[in-house]
Amino acid sequence: MPVDLPFATALKRLADAAPVSMRDVSDTVQIMLARIAGEGENAVRHYAKALDGHSGPYVVPPEEIARAVATVPEEVRARIRYAHENIRAFAEAQRASLREFETELRPGLMAGQRVIPLDVAGAYVPGGRYAHVASALMTITTARVAGVPHVIAASPARDGAIPAPVLFAMQLAGADTVLMLGGVQAVAAMAGGLFGAPPADIIVGPGNAFVTEAKRQIFGSVGIDMVAGPTDTLILADRTADPDFVAWDLIGQAEHGETSPVRLVTDHAPLAEAVMARSPALIASLPEANAAAAAAAWAALGEVLLVTSREDMARAADVIAPEHLHVQAADLEYWRARLTAYGALFLGEETTVAFGDKAAGPNHVLPTERAARYTGGLSVLKFLKVVTWHRARPEAVGELAQATAAISRLEGMEGHARTADIRIARYGGAEGARRSG
Repeated sequence: MPVDLPFATALKRLADAAPVSMRDVSDTVQIMLARIAGEGENAVRHYAKALDGHSGPYVVPPEEIARAVATVPEEVRARIRYAHENIRAFAEAQRASLREFETELRPGLMAGQRVIPLDVAGAYVPGGRYAHVASALMTITTARVAGVPHVIAASPARDGAIPAPVLFAMQLAGADTVLMLGGVQAVAAMAGGLFGAPPADIIVGPGNAFVTEAKRQIFGSVGIDMVAGPTDTLILADRTADPDFVAWDLIGQAEHGETSPVRLVTDHAPLAEAVMARSPALIASLPEANAAAAAAAWAALGEVLLVTSREDMARAADVIAPEHLHVQAADLEYWRARLTAYGALFLGEETTVAFGDKAAGPNHVLPTERAARYTGGLSVLKFLKVVTWHRARPEAVGELAQATAAISRLEGMEGHARTADIRIARYGGAEGARRSG
């Protein structure tokens, strides 16, 4: 989305585009969810056939998964295992960062927190143009590390089947149930506990506009990770950056297509000019379908902004609040400490957003459309409930009950106050037995 950066000069601007109405998407999803709620699996079968040309099976049996996995070359399995090990290790470190505790706030007043895994998680794994192996790893593995007992994975069929590498990733990550379903019908099936799976407590994973809208509409009765839009990337680069690296990193993310913004903010005009000059040839060198997607994104949503200082580069990043923020500039520790609004941060030319997308370890399900101003991405913490408890021993009751009764009466809540009064009378002693407030 366009952002106002009066301190920046646009060398290449985002193309003007008519606002996209979500009304039709919202109405369609509402109708589909209502029909599935009323007709259950029959409605899911109808939509799977009508929209995806798929007429079953809808649950992938273990023996079919085993047959598909057997076709995946060992070298490919090894690469997927490498990514899985990194994702699992990072999620385990995240889990270890959150602990249960109890503390004595005052003499006799104890409080604490528990950390409880959700019972069932649904992981949506997109299909379509690409086989999203990494999405299966990111969502299922993270739920498993959190301790979720049952994980459902859903992905649409491609040529009558879920691609074998995706099934291998689902199996490796620990999916209990695999549904060959996509779109709104997959979200509804996981939320509703259809086709023999238990109802999901939370549904996570990226998807198209219909999947995202379905998650938004079911939120409340079911948890979701976030409402995410098209992916977006910002690169901050200075005179030390290699223009070929910067250009390729922009074009690589532009491969997502014409709805995905890719931006460069720099304080070095020659770098900006070199990146813009190189980009068309790099796009043309891609396979035809990839080149078409990248060209559309670069033409419509490619932006190059020139500023006068590294502080202005950081200010621009904080305003844009990108999903992916890649720094190719000197003094990486400055940037790590200074930057505050991003889904994931990539430091140095040695890394690339694609590393994070596929195999580095931190999760790639991230906030988009400036949501990084107020939230981070999917993590093991999303599959955990942090709940609190307290206990008041007799010696804590008098003062606690008096404060409770007084505040309750200030709010006009006499019933609340009297629940405190009876405890003052029983546990608060002579002084505490007097009517408070």
